[in-house]
Amino acid sequence: MDSREKKEEAIGIFDSGVGGISVLKELQKEMPYENFIFYGDQKNAPYGEKSGEEVRALSLKAYLFLQKMKVKATVIACNTATSAAARFLRERYPDDIIIGMEPAVKPAAFFQEKNISKNYKCEKEARKKRILVMATESTLKGDKLHHLIDSLKEQGEYILLPAPGIVRLLEEGKGHSDKMLSYLRELLSPYREGRISSIVLGCTHFPFVKKEILDALGYPVPFFDGAAGTARETRHRLEEKGLLRDKNHEEADRGIPSPSVELYSSTGDSSLLETFYRLPI
Repeated sequence: MDSREKKEEAIGIFDSGVGGISVLKELQKEMPYENFIFYGDQKNAPYGEKSGEEVRALSLKAYLFLQKMKVKATVIACNTATSAAARFLRERYPDDIIIGMEPAVKPAAFFQEKNISKNYKCEKEARKKRILVMATESTLKGDKLHHLIDSLKEQGEYILLPAPGIVRLLEEGKGHSDKMLSYLRELLSPYREGRISSIVLGCTHFPFVKKEILDALGYPVPFFDGAAGTARETRHRLEEKGLLRDKNHEEADRGIPSPSVELYSSTGDSSLLETFYRLPI
């Protein structure tokens, strides 16, 4: 295939459901002239409650769906699928560009907030970071996350908090419901006394409920998620291969079409994906 034809192919993205839309939005910010094809495996969500073998099988199926659509790179927009299946897919398809997710623990660990003591009860608490890492149980059990935290343990204390209910409620279309807020209030009740310095959102679904998390927590904290880093890495990999689709006058003169986004669901109904695509984060 001509390299110019390859350059025009879309970037593929897959997730267990609607959460990966948050990554799609970051990819669009980083690469506004690219085409995107998104596949949400809503039929089998959530991945975080499945075995590694099940997640690998489902990830392979999603990957092959995107390959049939002829994509030039694939982004695994799911922390659970990255942990369970990224290496498996890279070993199986060594010539393909495959980018995964990583919880943004490092940015949270080295973040310095101005006037941080105003958010907390005393200077002693403010000096010691207590970072809440919210994710699925599968992601929190992964060796990669634990190795990352071990390498940063001098920067603060890390509290690992499974939050599977967020995924289920979002996939049911109840992201901004009383049921979601009630769930989060109960989940976060041990941390309402101003003892958390930041929150790592270790699941791509979670950015859609930042407001609800803050309402349930009762005080402001900064959020960190891996979407922006994943978008930068995707751009870097495409630039390395000469496959980045940048708009310029020469291309405009040739009549190259405007960027497109296609949304697909394993249920056959992409309406919820389309709803989340229209939502601000």
